[in-house]
Amino acid sequence: MAPVRPVHDLETLAGTLGRAGFVAARDEALELLSSARGDRVLLERLVRRRLEGEPLAWITGSVSFCGVTVHVDPGVYVPRWQSEPLACRAAERLPPRGTALDVCAGAGAIAALLRARRPASRVVATELDVRAAACAASNGVEVHVGNLFEPLPRELVGRVDVVVGVVPYVPTAALALLPHGTLDWEAPLAYDGGPDGTAVLRRVAAGAPAVLGRPGALLLELGAGQADLIAEDLLGLGFAEPVVLVDDDGDVRGIEATLPAG
Repeated sequence: MAPVRPVHDLETLAGTLGRAGFVAARDEALELLSSARGDRVLLERLVRRRLEGEPLAWITGSVSFCGVTVHVDPGVYVPRWQSEPLACRAAERLPPRGTALDVCAGAGAIAALLRARRPASRVVATELDVRAAACAASNGVEVHVGNLFEPLPRELVGRVDVVVGVVPYVPTAALALLPHGTLDWEAPLAYDGGPDGTAVLRRVAAGAPAVLGRPGALLLELGAGQADLIAEDLLGLGFAEPVVLVDDDGDVRGIEATLPAG
């Protein structure tokens, strides 16, 4: 890689990032300048890391998620803005003094948001990766290490109001189609959802009724074409007709299902 030309001001840095293909070049430049705190040598080191493709959140140490600052350690899945509507909807479904579970929590962004929006509620998270769990704990999240529902405290089984998760849902064959460099930095474990992308989604759907209270809500992020597949499972598990969540452009982002009372 060619030496990075010294960049010490906003416009020059934004131009450098823009020419390298970063869409939000000016915003990223502002974050890098803030992280360097006037140290030119440090700034050039941070810029080089970004130009090599390292996630910005790993470089700056944090990301803003629905207005909540979330610490993100290197090697931990970076929360995406596309997950924000799902997280906000989960907060709406969570009673003021309810209980929520964030599965596959990663850095704990959704759990942190739920804690901020519903401070009197108990919000717990589960995460298989020890490094990610430690990161979530650093964000003030009550996190339990293990696979999906297995580490949930026994006293919460059957009493959870909301289960929410951004679980792996990319079909294995489509991993190669992820944005350039994604898997050079982030682990496939955070993305690979099996042959049709629904392997983990189906496991969460199947396990949710045992931990949810009545009524209870399940909210999951998923991809195009997966909502119909998961909806069949949810109906068979006793959930009411699921609601497909779409973004402002009409793209499918998630699914919401309610386990009725009684």
